[in-house]
Formats: sequence, structure tokens, C-alpha cells
Amino acid sequence: MPKKKKFYAVSRGKRPGVYDSWFGPNGAEVQVRNYPGARYKGFRTREEAEAFVSRPGRPSESSGKSETQEPARRIGEKLVEPSVDRWVLYTDGGALGNPGPGGYGGVLLTPGKREEFSGGYRNTTNNRMELMGCIVGLQRIPRGKTAVLYTDSRYVVDAVEKGWARSWRKKNWMRTRSEPAKNTDLWKRLLELCDERLVQFRWVKGHAGHAENERCDELVRAAAQSPDLPPDVGYERAGDSTAEV
Repeated sequence: MPKKKKFYAVSRGKRPGVYDSWFGPNGAEVQVRNYPGARYKGFRTREEAEAFVSRPGRPSESSGKSETQEPARRIGEKLVEPSVDRWVLYTDGGALGNPGPGGYGGVLLTPGKREEFSGGYRNTTNNRMELMGCIVGLQRIPRGKTAVLYTDSRYVVDAVEKGWARSWRKKNWMRTRSEPAKNTDLWKRLLELCDERLVQFRWVKGHAGHAENERCDELVRAAAQSPDLPPDVGYERAGDSTAEV
């Protein structure tokens, strides 16, 4: 979980300016919500944010692509909107110290509705929490639905989209003849959920102006720092032999 952006710049919206948070009554989100052609972006420093606000609102000269697209839905410069038959899910996960106290979080988008979720464990790993974010999010989506799941975890996206995880399952959870797969308790649950839904996994760069991805990171950090976290039974039972950080 790299250091998150702290400033949100709104150069075209209800009230242009630089905001310290995305959500909340004093955040940037309310300034661009339902505002046609809204233009905004997240930055690590106030100076960068102020420079963005002061620039003319035009497409980027270097890429030829507009910066007015909504970061909460922007993946590879393509807008993805939820529909009755397509749900949109953002997830994240991480552990402080890796291994250490960890959390997962997510945002589920359906037409006219936005739902957040999170949870954590007292001792776990980055990879396990990235998987848990996907699992808990997909459990909220009815069977038979189509879902687009965005995560900044290459570990998850590549293993699913390149067929590695299903290959491990087919070979009785072995990567090779002599090497077992890792985190198999969670991979089993994730693949079962995917078998019951049509799920497309897509990678999104973390901390790159995607508001929902930023929010997931905030949920993860808050969950990992919560008191009295329960044990990650799968991790503690397996130890270092079958868990992957």
C-alpha cells in the first residue's frame, strides 16, 4: 500500500479548488457529482493540485486524452458504468509489515447505489487480504450476474485472467509436480464465486487518480488498524509453508 494522495483538485465543478479529502460534505466528490464535464484529479502535494486547478481545462497535449473523465470509473481511459446486468466492484487489501495486522476493503457500484465494505485480521499478508477483498465483494453480487472487478493487485489479476489459478485447482492445487500452490483456502473460495458469476478482473494502477481505488486503500488502512482483530485462521494454521505474502 504505497503512500496515498492527500489532495484532490477540482478545476471544473460546482466549486473549483483544492480539497484535502475525496468523500464527505467538505470533500471533492460533492463538487463534481452530476456536474457535466467535471474535471478533477488526485495529487500527492498541494502545489501540484493548485497547478492543476490553474491550468486551462483542455485535453492533455501529450496524450491527446481528456482529464475530465471521472476517476471513480476510469480504467485505462475507458468509462465503465454499472448497469442492471453489470455490477462494478473495486477492491484492495494489505497488511502492515507483511505479515502483520491486515485489512481488506471494497466499493460495490450498482445503478443508483454505492456500497462500501471492509474487515481485517490480526496477522495476515498482503496477498491474502487482496484475495479477501475480492471474495467479500463478489459474495455481495447475486449468482448469475456479470461483474467487472478492479484491483491494483497483479497477483490476483494475473492468476485469474491468465488461467494460473484454475490450473492449480485442476492439478489438485499444485503449481508444479513438486511445488504446492499458496493461499489455496482463499483461491478455492474465489474461484467458486467466479464459477457462479461472469467476472472480469482488471488491473488498475494504484494511487493514480482513481477515486474508488483511493477509497479502498483508506478502508484497508482503517481496518488493519482496528482493535481486537480476529485471527486469519487459514494463515495461522498454514504458517509460512502454504501462505504467500
